[in-house]
Amino acid sequence: MAVKFLSAGESHGSRLVCILEGLPAGVKVSSEFVNAELKRRQGGYGRGGRMKIESDTVEFLSGIRFGETLGSPITLSVENRDWQNWSQRMSAEGQPVGEKVTNARPGHADLTGAAKYNRDDVRDILERSSARETTMRVAAGAVCKIFLQACGVEISSKVLTVGGVSGDDEIKNRIDAAKSAGDTVGGIFEVKVSGVPAGLGSHIQWDKKLDAKFAAAFMSIQAVKAVELGDGFANAQKFGSEVHDEIFVGTRNQEPGTSLPIPTGSQFLVPGSYKIFRETNRAGGFEGGMSNGEDLIIRAAMKPIPTLMKPLRTVDIATHQPTTAIKERSDTCAIWAASVVGEAMAAIVTADAFVEKFGGDALCDTLANLKNYRKRLAEDFGL
Repeated sequence: MAVKFLSAGESHGSRLVCILEGLPAGVKVSSEFVNAELKRRQGGYGRGGRMKIESDTVEFLSGIRFGETLGSPITLSVENRDWQNWSQRMSAEGQPVGEKVTNARPGHADLTGAAKYNRDDVRDILERSSARETTMRVAAGAVCKIFLQACGVEISSKVLTVGGVSGDDEIKNRIDAAKSAGDTVGGIFEVKVSGVPAGLGSHIQWDKKLDAKFAAAFMSIQAVKAVELGDGFANAQKFGSEVHDEIFVGTRNQEPGTSLPIPTGSQFLVPGSYKIFRETNRAGGFEGGMSNGEDLIIRAAMKPIPTLMKPLRTVDIATHQPTTAIKERSDTCAIWAASVVGEAMAAIVTADAFVEKFGGDALCDTLANLKNYRKRLAEDFGL
C-alpha cells in the first residue's frame, strides 16, 4: 500500500482534517512531537498576526490506539481557534453574511479559481488555496517522520537566502524593509534527508522515479516556483567532469574523505570489508531516478507572498472595473514555515518509498526487510 494523504478544510473554517494511510502498524506516535512540528510551522521572522491567534494542536481521531498506529487510516484534526470570528461568514448552511470579495489578488489563485469554478465570491477560492492548508501536511509529515526515525532516517532544513540576501542581520533588515513598505519577500530553503539507502525509486518508468516524486511534492507547496535537486542549476553551467560524483572504494574503517586507488588486494574481496562511496554529492543523492545512498538534498525557491499591505492593481470580477487587490491578514515572509512544510513533504515521499520497497503490514516486518536489504548492499556492493 502506498503512503498517501488527503486533507480538507478552509483557512477560516472550523477545523482542518487529514487522512493519512499506508503506514504499518506498530509505529509509536506522540501528539507532543506532532504539535512541536506544528509550532515550528508557525514560527520564523516576518510572520503575521494570525500566528498570535492560532496555536495549532493535533487531535487523533482514528488509526492510533494507545500511542501506536494500527495499520488503518489515520485521521488527524486541527481546530481553527479563530473560528468564532468567522462562524457566520464561513457557515456551511444558511444565507451569505458579509460583503463578497471580488477584487482578486495578482499572483494568487483568486481570479483563475473563480473563473474555473464559476464563483462570484473570491473567498470561495482563497479559503482553500491559502497556505493554511499546509498545517495538515506538517501534521501528516510529522507522523511519517516518526516512522522514518525508526528506519534510521532523519530530515532537516535550513533557509539559505531571503529576498536575495543571506546572513541573519541582512535577512532581518530585508524583511523589516519589506514590512515598512507594505511589501513581501520570498527566499530559498534546503531540505536534507539522511540515512536513506541506495535503491529507493526506479529508473524503469517515469512515474517510479524518486527525484520526480520529490520535485512534484515540493512544487505543490504554495508559492514554490522552482525546485533544485543537488546542485542542479549550477551543474547546468559546468563541464561533466566538474559535475558527476566520482565513485571510490575504501575500507570500512577508513577516514571519510580519504580515497584509495583502484584495489587489487584480496582484502576488498571479503564481503563487508570494504565500502563504495563518493567524496562529493553534487547530484543531491539522486541518480537515474533512484537514491544512491548519499544524503538527499532538495532546494526550493519561494516567491513573495501575493497578499500585500500596499495592494497591487487588479480588476473587480463583479464590475470588471479597475481596482486594487484585497488585503488579507498575512505574512511579510514565510520562508521558515515553507521549509518546515518542505520537510513534511520530504517525509511523506520518503515514507512512501520505504513502504513501496520494504512493505510490511507491521513495523517489525518493515524493519526486518530493511535490515536484510542494507546487509545485502553492504556485503555485495559495499554500499
